[in-house]
Amino acid sequence: MKKFSFISVALLICAAALVHADNIVDEIIARVNDQIITSSQLQRAKDSRVQELKQQFPNDWQTRWTAAQKDVLREMIDEQLLLEKGKELGITGETETIKQLDKMRQEMGLPTMQALEDEAKKQGISFEDYKESIRTRVVTQQVIGQEVGSKIHITNEEVQDFYNKHSQEMVGPEEITLSEILVSTQPKTQVDKNAQQQDTADKTDDQKAEDPAQVAKAEAKAKFIYTQLKTGAKFDDLAKKESDGPTAAQGGPLGTFKKGELAKDFEDKTMSLKPGEFTEPIRTKQGFLILKVDAHRSAGVPPVKEVEDKIREAIYSQKLEPAARAYLAKLREQAYIEVKSGYVDTGATSNQGSNHPVMIAANGQPEGQHSKNSGLKKKKKFLIF
Repeated sequence: MKKFSFISVALLICAAALVHADNIVDEIIARVNDQIITSSQLQRAKDSRVQELKQQFPNDWQTRWTAAQKDVLREMIDEQLLLEKGKELGITGETETIKQLDKMRQEMGLPTMQALEDEAKKQGISFEDYKESIRTRVVTQQVIGQEVGSKIHITNEEVQDFYNKHSQEMVGPEEITLSEILVSTQPKTQVDKNAQQQDTADKTDDQKAEDPAQVAKAEAKAKFIYTQLKTGAKFDDLAKKESDGPTAAQGGPLGTFKKGELAKDFEDKTMSLKPGEFTEPIRTKQGFLILKVDAHRSAGVPPVKEVEDKIREAIYSQKLEPAARAYLAKLREQAYIEVKSGYVDTGATSNQGSNHPVMIAANGQPEGQHSKNSGLKKKKKFLIF
């Protein structure tokens, strides 16, 4: 089983946010409608960003942090605005949150969601808080997608213009992206054993000891899978259900290979295929292998048709950021936002804060709101500005 760990970029963000402190004096530094942001929350967000940058850019994280730290409060305010908009639009994010958690469970080789929750507890992480952090990210992304992304239109002329300007950046060797379905010729217990072995000699001995009946059974199964694929079954679904390969849980992705990197037999059988096509079962030392071509790039400058999807993604990203900022500016003008003197909201607009303020009770909670809405424990004391 793949070692389970929550220590990754997204999980570090979550883990840092789970630190709670009781009986301390905290300071409200911003109000967003009926929600508050405290100094400790801001510090946790900063700590999380630092950890994220260290993982993504280990050699350059300090330079990037210098540029990014001024925007942390802005991002916290943006997040709250998007969560409120999501509630208004009826976007809960529950379905996608469960999908992401289940994907993690599969990647970690855990049998159930309860096992995933138990692993989180072993590492001192609240599973419910972690789940909520995923839901928050899902909701904000879905709001931007629905309210901003869906309104971005990319013409064929824009795609061609981008291609003309950046074609030399696309020069490269012929390469192919593959997925696999492996039907092992060995019993399941032996497959598990071989997955853990590193000694080539041992594997060779296992090959010699193959049971002809097992080989025939595996070949029949591989041919049946191939027939299902030919009649329209989804490759990744069958990989998850039937493959004995190490990539089964993810749907069989093998990666991208330049011409000459694959074994000749595999290259001969796949380089002539178009994206979406797959091979007949190929006999290997491990069993019977079916390979699917997910993408095929030509050598040199690829035709615009081969890179059109990537070009559209690049143009979409270029358009999304300014469009999202404009959308958030509108949300800010419709909201009541107040930031304490000494703190800077780099996303503030000229009309921001013009709405009527909410009243903050002596305990730091907006009047008429329960403490659970702020995500802050009742025992915590606040300095009101």
